[in-house]
Amino acid sequence: EVQLVESGGGLVQAGGSLRLSCAASGFTFDDYAIGWFRQSPGKEREGVSCISSSDGSTYYADSVKGRFTISSDNAKNTVYLQMNSLKPEDTAVYYCAAQLAGDCNERFGSWGQGTQVTVSS
Repeated sequence: EVQLVESGGGLVQAGGSLRLSCAASGFTFDDYAIGWFRQSPGKEREGVSCISSSDGSTYYADSVKGRFTISSDNAKNTVYLQMNSLKPEDTAVYYCAAQLAGDCNERFGSWGQGTQVTVSS
């Protein structure tokens, strides 16, 4: 069974940083895509970033380019999202999700429980 556990959320002032972690289990961590998504009240879920193990490709939403960095540690079966220069509009519940064909453009079938990120102004 695929399991994803997010951690690292919290309250931070605007301009600050947080690093989210997504610990994965239940699948071979050598052919996957892990995406980070976020959702705030009254808004649709938004794709934030994705990393594909097949070629190391990374993708970012325009709203976070230059501020967020996604990375993976295959030895720890963990994907990270380093978030710098945080803005109040980054406030949301952040979810990680897995796509086991290694393609960020395909449907993500497994989701974590989410971690709250709150950025104060």
